[in-house]
Amino acid sequence: MTSDQGYVYILANGYKRLYTGVTTRLARRVRVHKERMHPDSFTARYGIDQLVYYECHESISRAIGRETEIKALLRVKKIQLIVGLNPEWKDLSLVWGKEIEPFDESKMKPPQTFGS
Repeated sequence: MTSDQGYVYILANGYKRLYTGVTTRLARRVRVHKERMHPDSFTARYGIDQLVYYECHESISRAIGRETEIKALLRVKKIQLIVGLNPEWKDLSLVWGKEIEPFDESKMKPPQTFGS
């Protein structure tokens, strides 16, 4: 990751209230939301701290432009973006920093054929 990359992200709470933001340091910014470092902020007041969608852009200026586009979308269009990437609305930040299981070819299933 280079320092000029930008991220646009959408957070949600259990009631699917949404917040769209932009940053150059996504993990740090999500942690700020989760720890409610700014207790009077919109996200802290409504418990919006689940990362449900994000995009990475080559520059922060492009990310800001995309954030503007997303903020202008109807709620239903924002939900379509989220469901397209994350249909179960899982908190995408929960796996950060966890060990990745090594690949085990013996666990793979043989391909299925159609119409034989």
